[in-house]
Amino acid sequence: MTQKKQNYVLPIVMMFALFAMISFVTGLSNPIGVIIKNQFAVPNWMSQLGNFANFIAYAFMGIPSGMLLKKVGYKKLALLAIVVGFAGVGVMFLSGVAGSFAVYLTGAFVAGFSMCMLNTVVNPMLNTLGGGGNKGNQLIQFGGSINSLSATVVPVLGGYLIGNVATATVSNANPALFIAMGIFAVVFIVLSLVKIPEPATESATKSKEKDKYSPLSFRHFVLGAIAIFIYVGVEVGIPNFINLFLTDQSIFVDANITGAAELDTTIAGAVVGTYWFMMMIGRIFGGILGAKVSAKTMLTTVSLLGAALTLAAILTPIDTFVNMPVFKADISFGLAAVPINVMFLVLCGLCTSVMWGGIFNLAVEGLGAKYTAMGSGIFMVMVCGGGILPLIQGGVADFAGYMGSYWVIFAGCIYMLYYALVGSKNVNKNIPVD
Repeated sequence: MTQKKQNYVLPIVMMFALFAMISFVTGLSNPIGVIIKNQFAVPNWMSQLGNFANFIAYAFMGIPSGMLLKKVGYKKLALLAIVVGFAGVGVMFLSGVAGSFAVYLTGAFVAGFSMCMLNTVVNPMLNTLGGGGNKGNQLIQFGGSINSLSATVVPVLGGYLIGNVATATVSNANPALFIAMGIFAVVFIVLSLVKIPEPATESATKSKEKDKYSPLSFRHFVLGAIAIFIYVGVEVGIPNFINLFLTDQSIFVDANITGAAELDTTIAGAVVGTYWFMMMIGRIFGGILGAKVSAKTMLTTVSLLGAALTLAAILTPIDTFVNMPVFKADISFGLAAVPINVMFLVLCGLCTSVMWGGIFNLAVEGLGAKYTAMGSGIFMVMVCGGGILPLIQGGVADFAGYMGSYWVIFAGCIYMLYYALVGSKNVNKNIPVD
């Protein structure tokens, strides 16, 4: 008797919604950071502590998330993550009421725990719902495009809510926080009512058995975890230093570049928004091609192209300006005169768009359900690269300049190219995964 094929459309939609919430909640730290800087009169580095709190939470929660996923399964962990996320955003809201920087950081840290748990769930869940392989990669890429769309909207919404920076407070961001809490509530209700496959749940008997192997026993997984650490740093570092470069007028004044007269924070924000928009476009195409093109081929192509674009940005003079279409605050496109270096870096968004899904797909290939759950948790620890690698890039920028700092990004692209071509090969097929 043939078994009726399960329809997973609703669970997939819920995973896409959670993918969007990851970037939405994480992205809120950027506009709120602008408010924090002015409301509490703190230096620039302190304005980024909310972003750091989000990322450092991954280092604490990555392994526990993987263990929880293995013990309680996808659905229960997703529901727990939603509750934690709701609480974290709620604490951020209370920081506006209390006017407390410390309360805000606490909320951002708690929200970071939720984002880590959600990431632990959504990637393997979509891979499982797609049946693994190219189809699983395709769903991850589509989920990533939703993630990028949300990341594109956040700075636009944040800029609108901030209004006058001089008088803005954290409470100005309340509408965005209410949106986040509302979506969390809806997804919690829907997800609690639907059935999803639970291949990662351990039985009570198996949980007592000691396994001499782990995801770290697989060379291609270890190298993939390093690739994820580097990737997140590359993804975050590119737009962060575009923003710093464009808003540092002293660079253009010292070089006597008159074409930069119209560059301001508004243009810089539009350019950064366009980078995230390019990531969304790339993920849409990645999702379309995901079922036809292997993760290895996809990662090889974008890593090579990303390295080439970064090298072009480093070597091109900053006094060469081009009119580049940018994603503006009124949800339209317009032209902005920017250094051609910046255009090359914005185009890197097309490359970084599909790197996560490609690396994840390659790294867990051959691990089976037995090791994929814990592997996903380890990956979440490595997301802290998004907070660490930009610090290294910043150190390089201090003595080599903003464009010189992109050698860090170039090196990251070269490593990911190596992983796609060589490091992703499973040389530990002798390890049982059943």
